[in-house]
Amino acid sequence: MARRQLSPFNLAFLDIMFCGFGAVVLLVLLVNARMLSARRALHQDLRGEVERLEQEVRAARDVLARLRDSSQGMDREIAAARDASASLLAVIRQQEKETGNIVRRDRAVRVEIRRREEALRALEADRDRTRAKAEAAQESGRHVRRFEGQGHRQYLTGLKLGGRRVLILADTSASMLDRTVVNVIRRRNMDAAARRSARKWLRLKKTVAWIVANLPQDASLAIYRFGEHAESLAGESSNTWVRVTDRERVNAIMARLDAILPGGGTSLENGIRAVAALEPGPDNIILLTDGLPTMGRERPRARLVSGDRRQRLFRRAVQQLPPGVPVNIILFPMEGDPVAAALYWKLAVQTGGSFFTPATDWP
Repeated sequence: MARRQLSPFNLAFLDIMFCGFGAVVLLVLLVNARMLSARRALHQDLRGEVERLEQEVRAARDVLARLRDSSQGMDREIAAARDASASLLAVIRQQEKETGNIVRRDRAVRVEIRRREEALRALEADRDRTRAKAEAAQESGRHVRRFEGQGHRQYLTGLKLGGRRVLILADTSASMLDRTVVNVIRRRNMDAAARRSARKWLRLKKTVAWIVANLPQDASLAIYRFGEHAESLAGESSNTWVRVTDRERVNAIMARLDAILPGGGTSLENGIRAVAALEPGPDNIILLTDGLPTMGRERPRARLVSGDRRQRLFRRAVQQLPPGVPVNIILFPMEGDPVAAALYWKLAVQTGGSFFTPATDWP
């Protein structure tokens, strides 16, 4: 078989074809490589975006979880608020109910107050009428003994005359004859009429009469005198206390006081001891004196008593006072006894009484 001859044209065409095919393959390879590179870049970009989106999803899930927890907490708070609101509404309703009851009670109380005020006004008016009648009756005859000063003066003092049992303790020693030592010695040697008419002694008796005349009607009275010794002016009666309204016995006591002649030393201790022995005891003491004591329970051996000794005698005497009883003191000052006023004033303050030094024309 004869060999086929190759044509040069055919070889060139094949070369051209192979070269073109190779160029196409190369082009395809180049394009594919660029596409792979672009695909890898895009894949990386997409993976980064996916990761970013996943992070956002995770963050959103966390936020959603927190919001869900917060929502549950808010739900619980809302439920608690609803319960508290319900409790508060119940309390408010109870308060409104109680307020209504209070308002009703307040109205009832106001009505009762007005009713009682009217009753009180009626009682006050009745009291005023009764008081007016009593005062009118007292003006006509409330005093057991009548006492009038010059020009019918009304005597206003700081003396406390109240009490159920009022005791008057009157100093009847020789010093009551005058306010100076020289005149006391001189009058002490005079006759009985001159001693009874001593101005200072008359003032003491008038003062006692004024006190008796101004005591409350429901009070009981006892009058004691003291000099070297103390005694009741109630006489032989076993009952020392006398009703102020018992005119006969009161007049008898005043008559015994009027018959006394001042004399002797001053033993305040004996006077107070006699008062302290009373049963029942006084609840008000009115002491009329002119100075500090000059003796204790017994007459002193020395004729002269120093000022210090008299102060000691005074302090020892006041220790015998019954506790809790006010002592009202009327002092008729004596010459040469400057400490007496201070000590008697202190005694009045300590016992809750009053201290009074009358003017020369009182009563």
